Amino acid sequence: MTILGGMEESSRILMDVSCIVIKRTVNQYRGQVFRNLLACGFKKIVSVESFNPAFNTESLSLDFPEVKFVRAHGRMSDGELVNLGMGEVDSPYALVLHDDLCVQNFKCGRSLVQKLSECKVFCVAARLLNTDRQGIPVRFTPKVRSLVFDVESSLAVVDKAMTLYPFDLAGFYDVNTFKMLGGFDYTIDSPYWQELDLFFRAWLWGERIQLSSAFTLEFFDELPVSDRTANISYLQFYLKNLLPNFRRDHGEIPLTSFPSFKLRSRCGVNEAFRLFSRARDWVRLNRFR
Repeated sequence: MTILGGMEESSRILMDVSCIVIKRTVNQYRGQVFRNLLACGFKKIVSVESFNPAFNTESLSLDFPEVKFVRAHGRMSDGELVNLGMGEVDSPYALVLHDDLCVQNFKCGRSLVQKLSECKVFCVAARLLNTDRQGIPVRFTPKVRSLVFDVESSLAVVDKAMTLYPFDLAGFYDVNTFKMLGGFDYTIDSPYWQELDLFFRAWLWGERIQLSSAFTLEFFDELPVSDRTANISYLQFYLKNLLPNFRRDHGEIPLTSFPSFKLRSRCGVNEAFRLFSRARDWVRLNRFR
């Protein structure tokens, strides 16, 4: 990665909270995004993006020397970009959001931050509005139907209600917990299953994700669409999060689970065993968590 700017400390720090903003909007709105963020008084602002020669990052780093711009060398998922951003912050909490959520009507004051930090959970997910200021489904619940894993969504936002994951990664995160969980798994190619892998792991390891009715963000553009195809990335998610058994005081994937996995995976023997073995090693390494 390449890091630009971030050499000057903000003249208006009001909270011990950082902001990690993921590049998604067109260049013409980026200046407004950083003006809005700087007005909030974050301890540090880290903008993360995959390299694109059309982005105006160099000029922005001169216009906003308080903002640290992290540019990945090559294409990365949003989850991997958040990993990079988390490595650049030293505050106990970080607000993570895409830049099209802070173009207009964006506010994040000390009173809201205080309320979110008092939740004492891994992640507080935001209530999100579309461009017409209508609520969108942000509460997600895991379900199993006929032995098939699925996730249901709901529009209902009840304060402190539990959700499986934050929509579009928009949330208020405990930084140390994020790092303890290992962040997003870069070996999972699908952004959707990569995100679900982290948040499902958080639940399995005793962490919680909950909603806050006071934490509201508004999209400036069209809603992002997730590809939920059950491909090889789903198999990786399944192996790490759904297949392990809990025995006495630890988790494990017994070898006897392989024939059933091979049959359902529709992979060749070698590929199925490679995926199975790698997941089995990972579960063994984290068996007491």
